[in-house]
Amino acid sequence: MNEILEYFQSIDLDFVKNTSLLLLQGAWVTLKITGVAVFCGVIIGLFVGIAELSSYKMLKIPAKIYVDVIRGTPLLVQIFLIYFALPALIGTRIEPYIAAVTACSINSGAYVAEIFRAGIQSIDKGQFEAGRSLGLTWTQTMAKIVIPQAFRCTIPQLGNEFIAMLKDSSLVSVIGFEELTRKGQLIIAATYRSFEIWTAVAIVYLVMTLTISRLVAYLEKRFNSKGH
Repeated sequence: MNEILEYFQSIDLDFVKNTSLLLLQGAWVTLKITGVAVFCGVIIGLFVGIAELSSYKMLKIPAKIYVDVIRGTPLLVQIFLIYFALPALIGTRIEPYIAAVTACSINSGAYVAEIFRAGIQSIDKGQFEAGRSLGLTWTQTMAKIVIPQAFRCTIPQLGNEFIAMLKDSSLVSVIGFEELTRKGQLIIAATYRSFEIWTAVAIVYLVMTLTISRLVAYLEKRFNSKGH
């Protein structure tokens, strides 16, 4: 007990304050890159998911290849390809932020594409036929009838994708991008207090993921209630 009391008495409040501030800054950067990546991923995934269901091979085959390649390779390798390999090809250096957002967006797009594909397929074909019978075009039927229903069905999966990307975004720390994990590494390099810092980093991630999980559950409940 005395050792525990001595430990808490030895805590430097200024250190705690400064560390907390730096970690919160890193958490905000993590949320921003995750938000941008998933937003872009939703746009990419929507078009790719529809292309996967297309009867035109010129759309379907490239979409399938994209999804298989991205889902079949690690995000870390994709980050390295964009940050290290691509500049060697184009002859221009890519900023860490641009590389991080691009890699995460492309990665997220492949997973979201499968989410939307499954969501669209879950909608009864009668809904599509009803839209066409009302004189709507294929695009209008998808935009006004099918996709809104599919989106409501995919909210939990999209929420899980956001949480997964929130955690996977820690991989961008390997290219020097200062999100939450990288901030933790820099603080440890300066203070050598790895246990306290990594514990704090884990707690911040946990708070973010739990908060997002609750928000997704709320949105799902609200959309379902409107659907009925």
